[in-house]
Amino acid sequence: MSQKLKPKAPVFKRIVLKISGEALQGERRYGIGSEVISSVAEQIKEVAGLGVQVAVVVGGGNIFRGLSAAGEGMDRAAADYMGMLATVINGLALQDALEKLNVFTRVQTAIAMQELAEPYIRRRAIRHLEKGRVVIFVAGTGSPYFSTDTTAALRANEISAQVILKATKVEGIYSSDPHKDKDAKKYEELKFIEVLKLGLKIMDATAISLCMDNNLPIVVFNIKTPGNIKRIVLGEKIGTIVS
Repeated sequence: MSQKLKPKAPVFKRIVLKISGEALQGERRYGIGSEVISSVAEQIKEVAGLGVQVAVVVGGGNIFRGLSAAGEGMDRAAADYMGMLATVINGLALQDALEKLNVFTRVQTAIAMQELAEPYIRRRAIRHLEKGRVVIFVAGTGSPYFSTDTTAALRANEISAQVILKATKVEGIYSSDPHKDKDAKKYEELKFIEVLKLGLKIMDATAISLCMDNNLPIVVFNIKTPGNIKRIVLGEKIGTIVS
């Protein structure tokens, strides 16, 4: 009589998923790809169903990039605030996609807008996670000159997450852009200091330094492959780990 294999247990109890605006736009040139956001919501539901506490930080580059606008002459602070508002749009879209799947969510914003979302309060965010709700952090840190990558590192440390999952359109971190360079080398593992020394642009230096100082690992993976978030949470080696 054959014994039933025990299902794998998650190796992480609490995670922060960082999704860029570019990842959310899918094949579109602008805006939100409905098929992409639905796939992301399905993957989050799958992981939350394992008992993993999930927080999400969303970018806004599919709608407005503050840094790009500043480079074209706009005041940097004003451009960054506009970028923060773009993340709110993405966060509300993700909330809608999750709630259509009967996943309870809360959107917390670093810029007060009480008609749309809760203010970011660390203890309240942790309580939501403990109750099994997915918490979506929007509006960055609430201050200009900080990226949503830095927001992910900051929030992950504040809520005592065990890992940041950085969702991208490629399989991990490469020595150069794999879409442009066929000889680009994929890294399986990297140390924080190597990312900084090699100038790999997977996250900005502030975010990497914050993770390095607090020993918070980052897994860079392809969000376009369904089931990747679950595989990482269950301990499979997917993408590139920075630790």
